[in-house]
Amino acid sequence: MKCIRIRQYGDPAEVLAVEQRPVPEPRQGEARVHMVATPVNPSDLLYVRGEYAGVQAQFPAPAGFEGVGIVDALGPGADDELARGQRVSVVNYQGGNWAEYAVVPTSDLIPVADDVPDEQAASFVINPATALLMIRHVLAVPKGEWLLQSAAASQIGRMMIRLAKRDGIKTINVIRRGEPAAELEQIGADAVIVSTDAPIDEQVRDIVGPEGVRYAVDPVVGETGTQMFKALHEEGRMLVYGSMTGEPIRVGEDPRYILAGRRILEVFWLGYWLPRLSAEERHQMTDAIAGLIRDGIFETRPGLRYSLDDIGAAVAQAESVGKKGKVLLTPG
Repeated sequence: MKCIRIRQYGDPAEVLAVEQRPVPEPRQGEARVHMVATPVNPSDLLYVRGEYAGVQAQFPAPAGFEGVGIVDALGPGADDELARGQRVSVVNYQGGNWAEYAVVPTSDLIPVADDVPDEQAASFVINPATALLMIRHVLAVPKGEWLLQSAAASQIGRMMIRLAKRDGIKTINVIRRGEPAAELEQIGADAVIVSTDAPIDEQVRDIVGPEGVRYAVDPVVGETGTQMFKALHEEGRMLVYGSMTGEPIRVGEDPRYILAGRRILEVFWLGYWLPRLSAEERHQMTDAIAGLIRDGIFETRPGLRYSLDDIGAAVAQAESVGKKGKVLLTPG
C-alpha cells in the first residue's frame, strides 16, 4: 500500500515522503480500514514539526490523526457492532491515516450514518468534539453570556460561532484581517474584532463593558493569548487549545491580572478528554455531533483534494493564507 511517512521532524513539505509498505493485518481488538478521505489538520502539521504535545514519533513515523474509511478486515475480539464494509470515522492517536489502509483499535472507530457526506465524516471528531466539549462541558458557558475566541475564521472557529448561536451564547471573534468579518457575522457572530486595530482587551471592553468577559478560548497564544487573558472578568476562565504561534502567554507581566480576582488559565487537549469519557458519554457525544452536522452547525467547508503522491502540494495548500476549506487527502 501507499502511505505517508515522516523521515524526521521539520518542514512538512521537506520531511514527508510517500512509501510503499505491506498492507497491515489487524490484531486482537483491531480493525483494518480502507481510507477514503483524511484531512490535513493543524495538529498533523504540528506533529510533523515535532511541536505537538503528547505524541512522540518513532522514525520513519506514520502521519494523519483523523479520517473516514470502510472497514476492510476485523481482528480477533473485534467489536460486535462493526462489520466489513461499514463506513467509519477513524481517530488514529498514533498517526497513520495518511495511507491507503490504517489499522486501529475498534474502540477508536465511530460508525457514520449514510446521510453524513464523506467530506464531513473525514473531520467528524477533532474540531467538532473540541468545540462541543469546550463550550458545553468544560466551560459550560451559560445562555446569554459572552464567549471570546481567537482564530475565529478557522473551521473550528466557525463551528463555535454557530454552536454558540444555537445555544444562546454571544460571541466576540478575533481575526487577523478584516476580510472575513462580514461572513462571520452572517453565520451568527455577535461581534468581530481585528487584532491589529487596537489591543484585544480594549476592544473587548468597548463591547461588553469594563468588567470583561467570563469565558474565552484560544488556539493562538503569544501576544493574542496575552491580550485575551487581560480581557477576562476577574472571575473569568480561559482555555488554551492550541499553540499556533509557539510563543508564551505572559500572564505575569501586569500584576493587576494575577494578584486580583480569580482568573483561571488552563489547557484543553482533546487527547486527554476523549479517553476519559465513558462509553455512554462517547455515544452521546457522537450522536450530538452527527445531529449538529446534519443541521449545518458543525459544517466543515471542503477544500481542495489531493492524492497521497501530491502530499507536498497538500501541506503547502493547508498552510496557505486565506485558503478556502479543509484540505483532504484521498488515498482511495
